[in-house]
Amino acid sequence: MKKNNIKIAGMFCLALFGATGCVQKQTQESQYDTVNVVDQMVIDENSVPIFPKKAALTTDTARRFSIELPKRCKVDWNNQNVLSVVPEEKIEIVRLDKGDDLPKFNVSDFEFKELTIKQALDKLLDGTDIAVIDDENLNEKITGSIQSGSLTDSLELISKMGKAYYLYDDEAHEIHLSSHAKWLMKMPKDESIIMALLDAMHGADMRNLLVNWQDKTVVFEGNYQTEREVSKIVSDVGSKKYMIAWDIDVYRVYPRTDNPIVWMNMLPAFGDKNVKMSIPGVVGRSLVVSPEINTKTLQEFLSQQSNVVLISQGTFVLPNDWQSRFDIGQCGKEDRLETDLTIGATAKYGDYAGTKKIDAKIVLRTSVGELSSFKIPSNLGDNYVIIGIPTHSFVTTPETLISPFAELVIFMSPRVISIVDANNNSPAAPLSGDALRDYLND
Repeated sequence: MKKNNIKIAGMFCLALFGATGCVQKQTQESQYDTVNVVDQMVIDENSVPIFPKKAALTTDTARRFSIELPKRCKVDWNNQNVLSVVPEEKIEIVRLDKGDDLPKFNVSDFEFKELTIKQALDKLLDGTDIAVIDDENLNEKITGSIQSGSLTDSLELISKMGKAYYLYDDEAHEIHLSSHAKWLMKMPKDESIIMALLDAMHGADMRNLLVNWQDKTVVFEGNYQTEREVSKIVSDVGSKKYMIAWDIDVYRVYPRTDNPIVWMNMLPAFGDKNVKMSIPGVVGRSLVVSPEINTKTLQEFLSQQSNVVLISQGTFVLPNDWQSRFDIGQCGKEDRLETDLTIGATAKYGDYAGTKKIDAKIVLRTSVGELSSFKIPSNLGDNYVIIGIPTHSFVTTPETLISPFAELVIFMSPRVISIVDANNNSPAAPLSGDALRDYLND
């Protein structure tokens, strides 16, 4: 009887130990339940992250760096002047890399007919030890004659006729010809004029601009057409001429309900007299509004129906009757769908059917093409509100979490900058009140 009790007790202990062993095994296995295995490597909290090798490209934040952005991407809405007067300053363009001075030869009774610029110069320099090197294929034929003049004047004339540039190497006795050149522009001190020059050059599709903000110079490269465009821009920024600037806020508006923004509510909210014009585009609509509708009052109106997010802010300036653009992404708060959008503008301030107006064309473009455009005549002091641009216009995926009623709203406030003769007595400062009215009536 005693033996059986011992056996039973022994069997119970084995069972107990077996059960205990199972519990321990399960506990040990559970320690590895949170182990991550990525590409056959065990990753835990002590692991060093391993990243794939990247190509040798400029990092995104370095690519976006720009000394110009703090000047361009900021608007002081509390100190905005619709008209400013600044004195005229000299703008000088100097050709760089012209090489050494040419020998002081005289040229007389020289004619050339249907020759390339290299052929004409070979004929001109026949009998000298100067060789002409054609660095590019300059095939345009030219015809002309030189009665008398220096070798330098003759080369200037012939190269200009052939829309080319020369560089003389005195040590090698060689003249090199090219269709491209480099220039230095000495800009004025006023930053509004500098911005206008740069924006006009950007509008002429010049992107290789090296700006030194300390000594107020810009270096640019191009061909004969580039030189003509820049010379025209510089000559247009002269005495008694105007520049037009826009201060801009760009909002994304999210309706609080499953309904679009009711824009007709602007009329009772602000009054009929404060909404002056309504201009439809292919997409969206532009409203010309009075100064009563500004960034503050517009946001207050929108916040009653929606959440309003400022996604970009900035300014751009262009000479009278020229073209420029504002890149939303350049001054964007962060990467967003709309960063691909640019606001292009051409404008002229002056007589419009007997009254002084800003006659502008505003174009909205993406990398795909033109989204919409508006021709807007407005009085000095009026603002523009562009509405009805769906955020879905910028969505590239088949589906999105963004409400179909979300839209882009652009607020634009134009300003006029008058450039006057530095020798006259006009005030080089913002005008307002009676002084502004007197100036506009001159």
